[in-house]
Amino acid sequence: MAKKKAIINLTQRDIEFSLLKVDYKVLSFNPNKMTLDVIPTENGAKLKKLELPFAHAPKEIKKLIKPN
Repeated sequence: MAKKKAIINLTQRDIEFSLLKVDYKVLSFNPNKMTLDVIPTENGAKLKKLELPFAHAPKEIKKLIKPN
């Protein structure tokens, strides 16, 4: 059975990026499911917390998080 990895908290690193006119702030990274927990912000209003696939993040963000 595979060993489960711990969820990595990224709130202190202030990682943010934009996709399709929506700004995202990264909260945590789940290496088991390869997802990012993010809070989207559109026109200054924060929206509901989302799970975004790690593969959909920009390359610059992937380099900062380094899942391995």
